[in-house]
Amino acid sequence: MKKSLPLLICFMLFACFTHAQILTPVHWSYAAKKLNANEAVVFVKATIDDGWHVYSQNVKDGGPVKTTFKFEPSKAYTLLGKTIEPTPVTRMEKAFGMEVSFFEKSVIFQQKVKLNGKGKVVVKGSLEYMTCNDQKCLPPEDIEFSVEVK
Repeated sequence: MKKSLPLLICFMLFACFTHAQILTPVHWSYAAKKLNANEAVVFVKATIDDGWHVYSQNVKDGGPVKTTFKFEPSKAYTLLGKTIEPTPVTRMEKAFGMEVSFFEKSVIFQQKVKLNGKGKVVVKGSLEYMTCNDQKCLPPEDIEFSVEVK
């Protein structure tokens, strides 16, 4: 027992120090604003850590995973058009061998919705995105969201 105790302590310390830190360089937030009694805009904001970037919705095939939005069908609202984004940075990325469009620091995506009827409206959906820096890319991630329109 006395010989195994130091070994157990070493193993526990090793486990503590090697516990993988999960990188989360992108932080998502959500909001909605009524434009009038029949329309609203859902805002999906990515706040991006320095040195990292998130890809545009308009990345060509063969490149990184583009940001995509899926909204759950609902009788309470109807999507109006596609999710819009501001003008991204576009440059040649050696890792993909092509020009790629992306966002740094932050980006706000917007989706207009038509409100069908009165009462509480909650817009639900999910997004998929990929983030990279100059050294590595993280695996694509799926995130669910829910935004109440007030």
